[in-house]
Amino acid sequence: MSIVLLLGFVALIWVLEVFDWSTGNSLDQFGIVPRQVDGLIGIPLAPLLHAGFAHLLSNTLPLLILGGFVAFRGKAVLIGLIVFVTIFGGFGTWIIGSTGVHLGASILVFGFFGYLVARGWYDRSFISIVVAIVVLLFYGGLIFGVLPLRAFVSWEGHLMGMLAGVVYARINRKKREPA
Repeated sequence: MSIVLLLGFVALIWVLEVFDWSTGNSLDQFGIVPRQVDGLIGIPLAPLLHAGFAHLLSNTLPLLILGGFVAFRGKAVLIGLIVFVTIFGGFGTWIIGSTGVHLGASILVFGFFGYLVARGWYDRSFISIVVAIVVLLFYGGLIFGVLPLRAFVSWEGHLMGMLAGVVYARINRKKREPA
C-alpha cells in the first residue's frame, strides 16, 4: 500500500508540472523564498514544484528508488518521513538558503538518502545495514549535492533534506538492549 502512495505522490508532482508548464510556470513562485515571510508558503509546496520537466525527471527515478526502500518500512514511516523532511528540511532551507526560489523533490530524495544510510547506522540490523550499503553504492554521489558547486542548484535544500532524514532516523531508531 505504501508503494501505491509513493506512486501517487510522483504522479501528483508530474500533474502539477504539466499544469505549471501549461500556465507559463505560474507555480514556480510558490517555492521556498529564504528569509521572506511570504516565502514560508513554499515550505510545504516546494517538494511538489519543479523548474521544468528536466528538473522533475532528474528527481523522479531517485525519488522512486529511494522512496521505494523507505516505503518497505510501511506507510506510516513513508508519510512521517515525507512530512518531517518537508517541514524541517524546508524550514532549514528557508533559514540558510541563498537568494532566489528553492523548489523540487530533491529535498525528499536527499532526505530519503540520509534516512536510509543513518537507519543502517542507528539500527545496526542486518537488513538496515544492507540497505544502507546498497544506497551508498548506487547513490553515494549524492553527497556532492550538498556542496555549493553550482549556482542554480539548491545545495542548501539538499543539505537540509539530508540532515532532516538523518534526524528522523535517529528519532525513530530501534532501542537496543544494553550489553
